[in-house]
Parts: sequence; structure tokens; C-alpha cells
Amino acid sequence: MDVSTDAWETSDPRPALDWAVLALLAGAKALLHVPGLWRYGYFRDELYFLDCGRHLAFGYVDHAPLVALYAKVALLLGGTLPALRVLPLLAGVGTVVLTILIARELGGGRFAQALAGLSILVAPVHLMLASILSMNAFEPLYWMGAILVMIRIIRSGESRLWLAFGLLVGLGLENKHSTLFFGFAVAAAVVLTPLRRELAKPRIWLGAAVALALFLPNLLWQWQHHFPTLEDLRNVRASGKNVELGPLAFMAQQVLMMQPVTAPVWIAGLWSLLLGQGRRFRALGWVYLVLLVVMMALHGKDYYLAPAYPMLLAAGGVAFARAFTGISRPFRRAAARATAVAVLVAAGAVTAPLALPLLEPGAYVGYQKALGINPQKTEVAHVGPLPQLWGDQFGWPELVADVAGVYRSLSPEERARAAIYASNYGEAGAINLFGPALGLPAPTCAHQTHSLWGPPKGDPDVIIWLQWRREWLEGLCGSIEKGGEHRHPWGMAEENRPIWVCRDPVQSLRDLWPRLTHWN
Repeated sequence: MDVSTDAWETSDPRPALDWAVLALLAGAKALLHVPGLWRYGYFRDELYFLDCGRHLAFGYVDHAPLVALYAKVALLLGGTLPALRVLPLLAGVGTVVLTILIARELGGGRFAQALAGLSILVAPVHLMLASILSMNAFEPLYWMGAILVMIRIIRSGESRLWLAFGLLVGLGLENKHSTLFFGFAVAAAVVLTPLRRELAKPRIWLGAAVALALFLPNLLWQWQHHFPTLEDLRNVRASGKNVELGPLAFMAQQVLMMQPVTAPVWIAGLWSLLLGQGRRFRALGWVYLVLLVVMMALHGKDYYLAPAYPMLLAAGGVAFARAFTGISRPFRRAAARATAVAVLVAAGAVTAPLALPLLEPGAYVGYQKALGINPQKTEVAHVGPLPQLWGDQFGWPELVADVAGVYRSLSPEERARAAIYASNYGEAGAINLFGPALGLPAPTCAHQTHSLWGPPKGDPDVIIWLQWRREWLEGLCGSIEKGGEHRHPWGMAEENRPIWVCRDPVQSLRDLWPRLTHWN
């Protein structure tokens, strides 16, 4: 292969985009996620987002508004699991495509594009994030779309492209608030590199204004509701809900979640951007380093950094391609490239059953034990035989059926004045989704944004209460009876609890609402 097709470009024209590579890897990404369109079940947060999709707004207690719009699209498509999961599937395909495009923009030819695209394809964290509907599946699209624009600015000096950059960052802010950290990292990178010359031009400030204008509706909503997201974050920190990792443990998780065999690729990419042949694009390296320091300092979850890796894998693909091009003998050069591809494919095949819903739960646990892998928890309280991502997809229809059994055990007179209190948004979302077919009324819930949708109308004197302990209810009800119990072998332990029937509450749910409301 000609050296110029895989070396760092210093001027246009760029190498051609290899459409065959792009189509192959994008297609492989889509096929890997097809089983997840029907297996296992709705994830807890997906049930919540469906409820948010039924209450479209410019803001929510614990997330930015775009995920509710994604959920609304899924509801318009029927609200089925395939309708919900096809959206993150497409976002995952887009992430693979963007990684290849960035590799090409950095000067990478066919092999660089293939290595970068394959590396992001086999990364377990990106397989997992694209397997359920959440803002995390879409975050790489906004971050890396902005990075692609930033590279074009560096290459061409076209300052007007900052408007497109601002558009993508603004949409990213409406997708997930952590884009604020990305924006901060980009600002630091601009100051620390020759891009600082752009600060003297109006277009970069216009781009910032575009981002702010797009973020403004959510910002105003937060102000009108006294910034509940900040309070939610404070509550999470005070409660010790999330697992906090030290710097070494955090970096170890980065290697594991991105697949250990890709570590040489993204580390080579970071080295090349900062000190090697790719230092013309040093700003990208600074973006990653600033994000890394911020996430460590704030004890962010390990996967919060996942959207930044496509650009490092792209840079690493170019660096490896350049190194392999330096091998003089064609046979050895071809063997080196084939070995790199084979190692990535083999390693990806080993970890894919852990990162995708490909196995039955029992087989999953057995496979995990056979590999000797004990996955890192991100939240302290989540306990179950499966990792949270999978365990939280089991038991919801069964829970609603158990609640329906308790509801039907009431007399017709009691059912007419009964309410169902769901202790968290997953329970509320499950009852809203599966309950109507079983004749259940809409649930009452004071968790997260459900709390803003208010207590039930009327004054129910019989309340079917989920998840709480009996001693917690004794001061709220005149009488407490165990109406049933929910148990699911693969679900999360927190949902395997008795279902109580609370009669003659000492206060109405409306009066109790401030006490019941919890953001965490």
C-alpha cells in the first residue's frame, strides 16, 4: 500500500473513504444487536423513559429531554421492545461509522479505517450501551460528530464550521448534561493548542451561542423547577449510591470496558495525538486528558468516558497503519495486518456474549464464571445473579402480574377507591406498560420526575404498596396486610419483596407527597 494513504495527512486530498469497510463493519454492528431487539426484556430505565415520553417536557429531574423524545418515537412505533431497541441500534451503527470517518479525516486509508472501526465494534462498553434505549447510546454521536467538525477546522481553517460544532454540542446538551464536561474539555484544548487563534474570530463565539441557544429551554426548565438535577446529584453523592473508583481502578476499568486488546490501539492513538505523527491534531488528545481528569476528580462512573474513545481508536488506527506500512516486505506487512484483525475479532468473540443478550441467563452466569470475570458494579445497592444491565431486564411483567393478583383480591368496593404506590420509576413504568391489559389503574410514584406529575386525584383509603418494609408503613396506615410477594430468580434483589395492602392511611397521599418525594 502506498505510504501516503495511511500516513498522517498534512494537506488535502484525504484518502478515499472505503465504502466496503464501512458497509461491512456497520452491517456487522447492526447484526450483533438484532437478538437484543427481542431479548431479554425492558430495562428499568427504559420503562421510565417511556413514561417520560408520555409526558414530553423541556426537562426532567435526572436527565436531559431528548431521551424522552426518543421514547416518544418508540411509542409511536408501538412501544414494543423492537421499536424501543432499534433506536440505540442505529445510534451504535452511527458510532462505528463516525469512528471510520474520523480515521479517514485524520489521514487513514483502508487498513486504518478498518482497524479503527473494528476496534470500536468489539468494545464491550459500546456493545452494552447500544443494546438499550438511553441517552448513553446517542452521546458518542454528538461528541464525535463535534470532533469530526473540529478536525475539519484544524485541517482547513474553515472557522464557519464552528456553527456546526455548536449545533452538535447544543444537541448533545439536550441529550445528556455530561456534554458540559465535553464542552469544557474542548475549551481547554482550544486554549492549550494553536486553535487558540480561533478565539480572535467571531465564528467560534457564534458556535458557542448556538450551543447555548439549544440548551436554553432545558436551562430555563431547570431554573423554573429550582434546578432539581443538581439536587439529585447532591443526593446521589450524599447517599453513596455510586461505586467510587480510585485513579488506578478507574484506568483499569477503562482498559476492560474498551476490551483489553484495543488498549494498544487507543493508547497509540493518544500518544500519536500528543507527541507523535498526529500532533497536528493535539487538541483531540487534550480533550481526552481533560475529560479523564475531570471524571476521576468527580468520581464519575467508569463508562462516562466511553464516548471519547472513538477518536483515540481512529488516531490509533492511523498510527498502526503507518507503522505497518514501514514493514518493507509485503508478506510480513500483510501478515501483521491480518494478525491485528484476527486478534480483535477473536477477542471480540470471547467478550460479546458478556456484552450482549446472546445467552440465556443460566448460560450467561456459567460463561462468566468460566472466564473468571466478576463485573464491576456501578451502583452499590444493586445485587443479583446477573449484572445490573441484564438483571434489571427481568421480572417486570411478573411483578405487574403479582400486583394485579393483589388488586383482584380486593372487594369491588375497595378496588374502586384503591391506589397502587410504586416505590421507584421502574415499578411505575412497568405498571403503566403492562398494567392496562390486566385492568390495573395508573400507579402513583414520587420517585424522580414522577414526583412532579403529582399525587393521585381523589383520596384513596386502600393502597397497594410496593417494596417498602412493614416497619416503614406502620406509622402511615391504620392496618397493614401482606397481600402477596414478588420473586424472580434473575431479577434484581431490591424488587424481590412483599407487596403490602395499606388500609386507612393516617394521611392522604397528597399530604404525604413532600415526605414521599425522593430524588436519587
